Amino acid sequence: MSKLRSYYSSVKAELGKVIFPIKEQIRSAYLSVFIVVTVITLFLALIDTIMSLTLSSVIN
Repeated sequence: MSKLRSYYSSVKAELGKVIFPIKEQIRSAYLSVFIVVTVITLFLALIDTIMSLTLSSVIN
């Protein structure tokens, strides 16, 4: 029981050291991720379209 109490108190102490992000940091991180994912998606769609058109022209 002593180990459990010691573990709990050390976990509580470590959680006290955690600095949670503020709303602006979360918003900017979300926006950055959204932009990067959108750019990568558009790039892959472009590559897929080019490869599809090339392959269909070779087949026909």
